[in-house]
Amino acid sequence: QVQLVESGGRLVQAGGSLRLSCAASGRTFSANAMGWFRQAPGKEREFVVVISWSGSSEYYADSVKGRFTISRDKAKNTVYLQMNSLKPEDTAVYYCAARRAPAGISPHPADYAYWGQGTQVTVSS
Repeated sequence: QVQLVESGGRLVQAGGSLRLSCAASGRTFSANAMGWFRQAPGKEREFVVVISWSGSSEYYADSVKGRFTISRDKAKNTVYLQMNSLKPEDTAVYYCAARRAPAGISPHPADYAYWGQGTQVTVSS
């Protein structure tokens, strides 16, 4: 099993920045690509960004491209999501997820085996 714990969510004004962290523990060698998803009230969970285990491949949703950046520190088993130029429509619970190795990157939530509990990001206008 792989456990994922997100942190860093809070209230921020539009135009501001936040950095989310996702720390992985447990059988981390069995995890591969790691992604961020988000879910706003009354909406389905949507893909934000994913990064490969090596860090060589990334894939962003169009809605966050150019504003969000994903990175990972393999030594710390941690993935980060740097969010800049935040907009009120970015308000959601942000979830970290990991695919079971050796699977590659994917934007589909159903492809992810491990999920964190989520962290709330609220962007005020």
